[in-house]
Amino acid sequence: MRLSALALVLTLAAPAAHADPANTLNDLWQALSVCARRAQVAPEAAGSEVTVLFTLRRDGSLQGKPRITHSRLIGDNVDQQAFVAASLSAMASCFPIPITDGLGGSIAGRPIRFRLVSGVHGA
Repeated sequence: MRLSALALVLTLAAPAAHADPANTLNDLWQALSVCARRAQVAPEAAGSEVTVLFTLRRDGSLQGKPRITHSRLIGDNVDQQAFVAASLSAMASCFPIPITDGLGGSIAGRPIRFRLVSGVHGA
């Protein structure tokens, strides 16, 4: 797997439990999903999405400031702003994310793209 531009699509839905430190990329996606699912999104924003680009240190803490590299926002301005704020707030609650030394050594300093998508009606 190419690590220079890791990506994940996440549908914001009900939270799940995950307590162990992430040891693989799949574990990392699961752990990020748990945090990001905490976002409270209005039904009017269903179908909205943002892609957040960030970099982690070996210990799972953020290196630098995450930034949104893509967005497709649904609803009026209030719904759109609420979706972006909820997404960023949920992501902020993830860090530092518990990861093992092995995974930390593999991903430290590499850009990670994390795509958050609000639930779509009927999906």
